[in-house]
Amino acid sequence: FPVLISLPVPAGFRRSMRLCRRKSRTNQQLCYACCPSSCYSSLAAPYEEVVRYQRHPADRNRLIILVGPAGVGVNELRRRLIASNPREFQSAIPHTTRVQKSYEMNGREYHYVSKETFENMVYSHRMLEYGEYKGYLYGTSIDAVRTVLDEGKICVIDLEPQ
Repeated sequence: FPVLISLPVPAGFRRSMRLCRRKSRTNQQLCYACCPSSCYSSLAAPYEEVVRYQRHPADRNRLIILVGPAGVGVNELRRRLIASNPREFQSAIPHTTRVQKSYEMNGREYHYVSKETFENMVYSHRMLEYGEYKGYLYGTSIDAVRTVLDEGKICVIDLEPQ
C-alpha cells in the first residue's frame, strides 16, 4: 500500500553501494568483511536500491504516507503536494469522536462518529491509523483511503510516530 517517492540518487553514490550488494549468503559474508560499517551489519538487511516509482497507466493509484515528528513540516508538505495538483492528489477524510462545530459538515472536514463506533472500527481493523488528542479520538479509516483511490487519485496522509 505505501509508496516511497524519492529524488534521483547521484550515480556515484548508487554505484558505490552496488559494489556490496550480493545475492548469496557467502558473498554477503565476504562483503561484510570488506566494508562492515557502510553496507552490512549483523542485524540489518543489505542495501536495497530505491528508484523512482513509475506507475503503469493500468495500475491503481497508491497511498503516500508522510511520516515525521510534530513540527518538521509533514502536514505542510501534504498540503502543498495536494495544492500543487488537486486533480491527482487528495487527502483522506479522517474520523473523529469530537463534537462537530457549527461551520463544519460531516464528511467534509471529518466523519463524526461516536466513541463506541470509533472503537469498533479500531477493533475490527478498519482504521489505518488512530490516536487521541485532548480526550477525543482521531484516525484515518481504510474505507476513507479507498474512497480517494476509487476516485482515481493518489491518497496522501501524514502521520506522527508515537
